[in-house]
Parts: sequence; structure tokens; C-alpha cells
Amino acid sequence: MASIGKMNSLRVVKEVSIGCYLDGGEHGEILIPRRYVPENTEADDFLDVFIYYDSEDRIIATTETPKLQLGEIAQLQVVSVTHAGAFLDWGLSKDIFVPFREQKLRMEEGNWYIVGLYIDYETDRLAASAKVEKFLDNTPPNYEVGQEVDLLIYNKTDLGFSAIINNAHWGVIYENEVFRYLNKGKRIKGYIKKIREDDKIDLILQKPGYEKVDEMAQTILDKLDKNNGVLWVSDKSDPKDIYALLGISKKVFKKAIGGLYKAKLITIEDKCIRLAE
Repeated sequence: MASIGKMNSLRVVKEVSIGCYLDGGEHGEILIPRRYVPENTEADDFLDVFIYYDSEDRIIATTETPKLQLGEIAQLQVVSVTHAGAFLDWGLSKDIFVPFREQKLRMEEGNWYIVGLYIDYETDRLAASAKVEKFLDNTPPNYEVGQEVDLLIYNKTDLGFSAIINNAHWGVIYENEVFRYLNKGKRIKGYIKKIREDDKIDLILQKPGYEKVDEMAQTILDKLDKNNGVLWVSDKSDPKDIYALLGISKKVFKKAIGGLYKAKLITIEDKCIRLAE
């Protein structure tokens, strides 16, 4: 059965002039418009498609990949605001709607907001909500200490940073354990440090067991963030070039990037260093 709001692998039933019809199970045959049909597609092929409602509220398929799926959370940009709510760019030709009742603050065109995707059962349509709390903590955390997880940085707090773990739970990264530049909406990998008795979760950004980076390493990380993740110096660079860029000796530089490399925060190339993916 096809799941609305998610990627599906669906069988091609037949080809028509306007596209192809896919087997949507209880939803019946679902049209994928001609512009999204891959070349040489034939009946009984399977296509990976996203299922949603078009502007006329018909169930439709696309091979475009949205920036979030049902139940997921992402940071999206407002492209327009109307009397009823805001429309956000989520990677598809039809923008996603956020009703005013699902906004924490009135959204403004051009600004970015963290939202979750849900089905509005009043209208039976896909919509987005900035009230992401309702998407989280629905199940007890079932993580192991040291487990790698996907994080979405939510905001800066007095303690450090709050983050959304695997689209499911809240976690916190303490200020004294942040060794890179973080901003709201940034997606990064992290690790479970501790699960408290009240199910609150502490996070760290480097794999447990790696030595913490020092102040100079933090300076290098900050400079990498400000230079699109690349610095054109490496452990093979001339000491004068390193000093001109960072104001430190080659020895200090090599020690700092060695720690960052071990913590899997950077990659080292012949002529540059880069932030790790």
C-alpha cells in the first residue's frame, strides 16, 4: 500500500499520454506526471516516488525528493505568506503550508523555521508545523551510550544547545563540550553520552574515548566554518603560510589538526583541511 507523505517503491500499472499510473493499493491507481517519469519506464517496473496531494487535492506521485517526510523535522524557508498561513519550500513544485495555528511566532517571508510534517486531519492534507514538540518523545528512548545518532540543532540554551535526535527525542549538548560552530537548523552526527533516570538525554559531538580538542583546535574549527568548511593549509604546508593564516607555528597547527582528525571532525588532504561530512 502506498504511504502518503513518504517515499514508496510502486509498480507501474500502465503508461498513458500524461504519464504513468502506479499501483497505490487501497488508494487505487496513482498518477505520476510525464515530466517525472524516468526514460524507458515500462509496465511492471518499480519506481521510487514520493506520494502527496497536488494543488487540486488529488493523490499524486513524483520522483522529486522532499526535504522532509511524514513525521520528520527539518529547517525550511518561507517563500510566501497569505491570510491563512505561510508556504515553505520543501523541495517539491508545490510548497508546503503552515497554518497560523501551527506557528509559534508569525512566520515571515525569507526567514527559516524548523518544522515537522504531518497530516492535517481537518483537511486530510499534508501540512507543516513549527510546534515540533508534538512529534517528539512519543516513545521511551532506546539508545545505548556511545551510539551514533543524527542530530538537528534546535536552539541555543543556557546549558548549551538543544538538539533533536533521530526525529524522535530531545537531547542537550553542554556548552563546555561544543568544539565547533553550531547554528540552528544544522544537521550533524552526534553520540549518546548519557540517558538520565528521567529519560533526558545528554549528547556529545565527538566519539566517546577521543581526546577533547583544545582551544587552538576550536579556533581552527571556527575558521573552517567561516570559510565554507575548507582551509588551504595542511600538515605539508610551508610554516609561513600557516602562520600567515592562523598566527601559529606549524608544530602547534599539526598537533591541533591531529586531534581534530582523530575526533573525526576534519579530513586532511595534501593542500587543505576540510570539515568532515
